[in-house]
Amino acid sequence: MNTTGSKNSQFKLQFKKRCFDFSIQIVALYDEFRNKRVNWILLDQLIRCATSIGANVVEGGSGASKKIFSTFSK
Repeated sequence: MNTTGSKNSQFKLQFKKRCFDFSIQIVALYDEFRNKRVNWILLDQLIRCATSIGANVVEGGSGASKKIFSTFSK
């Protein structure tokens, strides 16, 4: 049994869950402070940034192969 692969898969699932939970917490925070107009611009940016983390992680995980990635990173 490959424990390294299992640990890696478990880490990835936990990381995705933490990203999702963070997004949910930011949405809840947004809900608390949205009543004041002065907060709207900052809250809008915060919610876009916080919710994009999970999307970037998923997109990065389904990206190109290592060979293709190495040609782009040069």
